Amino acid sequence: MSSGPVAQEFEAANQGYAATFTKGSLPLPPARKVAVVVCMDARLDPAKILGLQEGDAHVIRNAGGRTVEALRSLTISQQLLGTQEIVVIHHTDCGMLTFSDHDLRSKIRQDLNEDADHISFLPFKDLKQSVLDDIAILKKNPLVLDVPITGYIYEVETGKIVKV
Repeated sequence: MSSGPVAQEFEAANQGYAATFTKGSLPLPPARKVAVVVCMDARLDPAKILGLQEGDAHVIRNAGGRTVEALRSLTISQQLLGTQEIVVIHHTDCGMLTFSDHDLRSKIRQDLNEDADHISFLPFKDLKQSVLDDIAILKKNPLVLDVPITGYIYEVETGKIVKV
């Protein structure tokens, strides 16, 4: 199977990256002992937003930066790799604010002729409340250690993070 045009661009870019790569001996656990759960939105670059370098943090990305979907990764991060802090970042102008489960399930049924009623896509209507809800999910979950958990809203318009 041949690569698509974007994958081919990635392969070419990787050749340049690998040619000067010097970080192959970084340890497996993150140096700053933090896990960051953040939205997958292409406008967010968590490393730049937070001043991270390779090896600093576990960055777990999904649609909306939802913590319930990140629980598996967070458990591995804490139990096997020693993270001792969690940061949750949602953002302004998030696509998760624009639909409901019903909307997306209907679209899937119409476009794909498939039933997705068993899936919660985890949209939200209130940005600040979504961060608070995601922090509460972590604090109530017995698999998540009692560590500092901080929530932020990233402003895509300004590049700033605002603590919730």
